Amino acid sequence: MTRYDRSRRLLAIAIAALAGFVDASGFLAADRYFVSFMSGNTTRLAVDITTDAAHALVPLGLIGGFVTGVTIGAIVSDHAGRWRKTAVLALSAFLICAAALARQNSSITMMMICLVLAMGALNNCFRQGGEVTVGVTYMTGSLVRIGQAIAAALQGRALAGWAATIFLWLGLIGGAIAGAAAYHAAPEAALGMAAVWCTGLTGFARWIESRTAQSES
Repeated sequence: MTRYDRSRRLLAIAIAALAGFVDASGFLAADRYFVSFMSGNTTRLAVDITTDAAHALVPLGLIGGFVTGVTIGAIVSDHAGRWRKTAVLALSAFLICAAALARQNSSITMMMICLVLAMGALNNCFRQGGEVTVGVTYMTGSLVRIGQAIAAALQGRALAGWAATIFLWLGLIGGAIAGAAAYHAAPEAALGMAAVWCTGLTGFARWIESRTAQSES
């Protein structure tokens, strides 16, 4: 996070909040499976293999869908050049919109397919040299960094970037709380809210990348 300017950090936090919102909504809609937290689905896969092997196809399919989403997002990002954030967010917005329509038509399976593809794709928003620099749909690495910052502080040292990492985690949990509340209040509308949110982030990313293009010209 420290390598990015304030607007890009804000975008990363907002995307993490979106991921939390979508993951919570999907979790509540689909028998407590995740659409962005693949460590959780991996654990569910292991448990289902030992207790109900046929049911293990659900988390296995979600994991495969997430990897497919990452792959598609990476291809879109590679071809979009300097507009990679805009392109990836536009793709994700389209997929979340499709998921919202599937939810309206009571097609939970199609909803989950679209959501895992969208969440996988989102992880290509922040890349350098082909590698993800900010994970926006998972926070284990961020929590490790927070723990390292605490350890450094206890020993009288400073660890750069810890505050931005905390805000990234807070964005995810804040979005998840909002997603759970929205789903309980209006289950048919929650994903529509997420689609609007992602569309707004697409516009924000376009503004950021347009400003960068102008400064370089």
